[in-house]
Amino acid sequence: MDKIKIILDYKIKRGVRKTRYILYRETLINYKEQFWSFVGSFIGIGLIAYSQSQQFLKQDIVYLIGSFGASSVLVYGIIESPFSQPRNLIGGHLISAFTGVTIHILLPDTMYLAAPLAVSLSIVFMQITKTLHPPGGATALIAIISSNKITDLGYWYLLYPVLTGVLILLFTALIFNNVTASRNYPLPHYSYNRYLKNLKKFLNRDL
Repeated sequence: MDKIKIILDYKIKRGVRKTRYILYRETLINYKEQFWSFVGSFIGIGLIAYSQSQQFLKQDIVYLIGSFGASSVLVYGIIESPFSQPRNLIGGHLISAFTGVTIHILLPDTMYLAAPLAVSLSIVFMQITKTLHPPGGATALIAIISSNKITDLGYWYLLYPVLTGVLILLFTALIFNNVTASRNYPLPHYSYNRYLKNLKKFLNRDL
């Protein structure tokens, strides 16, 4: 029992340290950073929405899906996060989309099983391929729960809306995430390692 208590205590303290670190990083963002985060996300989502309005006016969503909103938070608001990097953005969405479509084909009439299975497998596959991108779970889920306008796309769902929208978000991020000296995207490999090193050092500190 003492060993279990020690392990639980360690995990709780580690979670608190991680939360403190994230909150600390967020307080470092200045108004200029917030401005460019706003502009980047506005343009990125705006371009996808414009494509949607031009191609499928007043019809079901095809180019614009909810998980892109979550991706924008990462790609424009937390650009130093490993989850925000191009490999994760593109790979995470495509792997999750493929998983979602496949599960829907295999289990078309059992949403109570298909939905959790699609999300859970997407997480595992993203972990295996080192492309973890949290909004990917939503992309997999959308392939299961959406109307026929989406589900009837089959594997074309990977091309549009997923790949089309992801590339728009990425290209927009490459522009607006590099307009100031303090914003660098994608994260250079050495900076990525330094980010993980600082996070690990922070997590190992005593409360």
